[in-house]
Amino acid sequence: MARLSKSIARTCASFRLGGDEETQFGLFGVRAYATTQVFDQNFSAVAADRNSETPTRVQRVPAQAAGLSLQWSRPFGSRQTIVSGLDAKEVRGSSDELAFTGGRISALIGAGGRERDAGFFIKDIVRVTPRFSLIGGARFDRWRNFLGHTDTRPLSPGGSSTVARFIDRSETALSPQLSFVYNSHNNVAVFASVYRGFRAPTLNELYRSFRVGNVLTLANATLRAEKLNGVEGGLSFSSAEGRVTIRGTLFRSEISNSIANVTLNTTPNLITRERRNLGSTRSQGFELETEIRPGARWLVTAGYLFADARVARFPGTPALEGLAVPQIARHSLAAQLRYTNPRKLNFGLQARIVGRQFDDDLNQFRLPGYWSVDAIVSRRLWPAVELFAAAENLFNQRYVVGRTPITTLGPPLLVRGGLRVRLPRK
Repeated sequence: MARLSKSIARTCASFRLGGDEETQFGLFGVRAYATTQVFDQNFSAVAADRNSETPTRVQRVPAQAAGLSLQWSRPFGSRQTIVSGLDAKEVRGSSDELAFTGGRISALIGAGGRERDAGFFIKDIVRVTPRFSLIGGARFDRWRNFLGHTDTRPLSPGGSSTVARFIDRSETALSPQLSFVYNSHNNVAVFASVYRGFRAPTLNELYRSFRVGNVLTLANATLRAEKLNGVEGGLSFSSAEGRVTIRGTLFRSEISNSIANVTLNTTPNLITRERRNLGSTRSQGFELETEIRPGARWLVTAGYLFADARVARFPGTPALEGLAVPQIARHSLAAQLRYTNPRKLNFGLQARIVGRQFDDDLNQFRLPGYWSVDAIVSRRLWPAVELFAAAENLFNQRYVVGRTPITTLGPPLLVRGGLRVRLPRK
């Protein structure tokens, strides 16, 4: 059987508030937000002959988030500017699910938790000479996961409930960065940057297991944050008239404790994976970008990315070392053509070419490369009203976006249109 999913997200409420105030001590800014959202998703199993469909799981995911940020900036003389600030947020999320067996509800499953984090940053921008700028800064973050839990309550007679409560955990991260830009006399700029960053595991990765197709992926409440060390540098060139810009960048980065879905065992009917921290992954390559303005109303952009991302070290499963990181194509190309004439017509065309990649950690399920074209056209009817039409996957290409190992195809041709109304600002 194949498994399908249907989902819909509803933003129930959102609140944002902010302001800026310039004083003799510098520019102060404050931002606050709060949002609540409910995500509904239904999973079903389709028979091999595709003549019948039965539900397997109904999921509802309520989530709430609230945050506050403060920022201050001030120039010191004509060559230096300091920017500093702090922010804090809390995220709450849970997953309430109805599990089905044989088309009937068989269990109630719940999972969720909270994450609270706060950070402080400072950045110093120094214009050493009219052509040479140096930027240095650092950010410190501390976050805490708490009230994590999973609960399973079977509805069949004689079934016993299982409840798991996970210990509260906290981590810290320091993320420094140093970069420079040098603009030469012949419209050539040289730039380079060295930096460190992090990504904390999400509540979904920590506490919620899920199944897609015949792949079961288990959550892992002991995941640690990913830590990134990277360096990049390159050149950019702009023509004297500014109509042509070319930029090339070399990069190399290494992520320690990289979070991945690691295969534990495989049977003909079920592949079981678990989210785990790898030892490290390494990504290196280059990117080429160009922007051409053949006329006042025309813009052409193109970009090519080569990225070689592989597992560098994983003592827990040495067999993964040297394999490609899933869902990262080595080659990708994108190009855009835009024409802008508000009085007559706006037009845009975008093409993407994505090379082959793998959908699993063992590099057994290959996803072939594909190409796709999108288009949009619009015309202003009145000052505040615009008519538009758009097409995604214009040539209705059939391309593979997932294998579990059941093949999942990308969306077919999608055409949409309507009116955009811009309300005047008070």
